[in-house]
Amino acid sequence: MEKDFLASLIKLFDRDLTTLEKEINLYPTEGAIWNLGGEIKNTAGNLCLHLCGNLQHFIGTVLGHSGYVRNRDYEFAARDLTREQLLREIQTTKEAVKSTLSQLDEVALQKEYPLQTLGYPMTTSYFLVHLFGHLNYHLGQINYHRRLVA
Repeated sequence: MEKDFLASLIKLFDRDLTTLEKEINLYPTEGAIWNLGGEIKNTAGNLCLHLCGNLQHFIGTVLGHSGYVRNRDYEFAARDLTREQLLREIQTTKEAVKSTLSQLDEVALQKEYPLQTLGYPMTTSYFLVHLFGHLNYHLGQINYHRRLVA
């Protein structure tokens, strides 16, 4: 059962990070990726960096010991990176997620996640589902942003 769960998570994260790549590629210009307007507080570029930093930290570093060091402030402060830079970051994230999740097993999934990022203890499998939901929440924001500003 847990092997199926992990295989499903790997496929789902890969699918939706590929969708993130597609969204970034659909912007008509690199400048549009960084547009702000009205009540919009985060650009697609910042949300992309945030998603990559989030997954590389909570999956790659915490579970996979990748050594990635997150700079959350930078994720929201950076401006005008090129499309290619964002796409490379997404690719690095895809690799970190797949590599780490491929190394996990049923025992690891049932262990308590090493950090209490939500303010309470949870299993690793629970937190991975949370991370997948977080990815999709912001992926939807990026899709809406693209259609709004492009």
